[in-house]
Amino acid sequence: MTLTTKDFSTGYQGNKIIKSISLSLERSEWLGIIGANGSGKSTFLKGISRILDVYTGSAYLYGQNIHNSSTKEIAKKISVLPQLQRSNLTLTVYELVSLGRSPHKKWWELDLDEVDHSKVERSIELTDMKAFKDIPVDKLSGGQRQRAFLSLALAQDAKTLLLDEPTTFLDLRYQLQFLDLLKKINQEQEITIVTVIHDLNLAARYCDRIAVLKEGELLAVGSPRKVLSNKLMKKAFQVETCQIETPVGLQICTIKSN
Repeated sequence: MTLTTKDFSTGYQGNKIIKSISLSLERSEWLGIIGANGSGKSTFLKGISRILDVYTGSAYLYGQNIHNSSTKEIAKKISVLPQLQRSNLTLTVYELVSLGRSPHKKWWELDLDEVDHSKVERSIELTDMKAFKDIPVDKLSGGQRQRAFLSLALAQDAKTLLLDEPTTFLDLRYQLQFLDLLKKINQEQEITIVTVIHDLNLAARYCDRIAVLKEGELLAVGSPRKVLSNKLMKKAFQVETCQIETPVGLQICTIKSN
């Protein structure tokens, strides 16, 4: 197991939003997290990435308690791509991605060594951003900027990647391009991925398993075919749905709201 939570609860200022969630991820698995607005999807991601404190229970990464580990040690194992990235950065793509090597440097080591430069170049290459490495981030399109920040996350050399609604501000073409890229990285680099995602059909298309949250509780976790059933979608989203087969596999058709 890579990431495991046991009776894990977290929230804001004494308000417990995530309530006793237990689940485990296999190496190189892609887990999608879905749920209605306010169900706790982003809060769960912030809890397991240590942005929020744990209230009860534990979260483990490769058997190590996340909340008993140093920030630098966790950053070597988990990379986080938040929902919103700064679009006004004047750093070049190469300079931005170089920041991903910080967890691997001593505080007095200001310059990148040969290994660091190699990791940065490799991360930029993996995300097809080589042609843009000398371009300032604020000059990039939305899709290019998202790939630049993914390069930054990959440069940390972590084997677990957490993404909060990574396609929210991308049009349909760039959504598919970005998720195709993630799937390639997931498979070829054996990186475990946890993605908060709104679109049920994108979740069905790309994720190995899906976790469904409602009011901070885990309703179900399993394969897309099992989890995206009419019964569970009605309970989680108050909508009637049906499963249909398409050239890209299982997809979900929304029929009506309850």
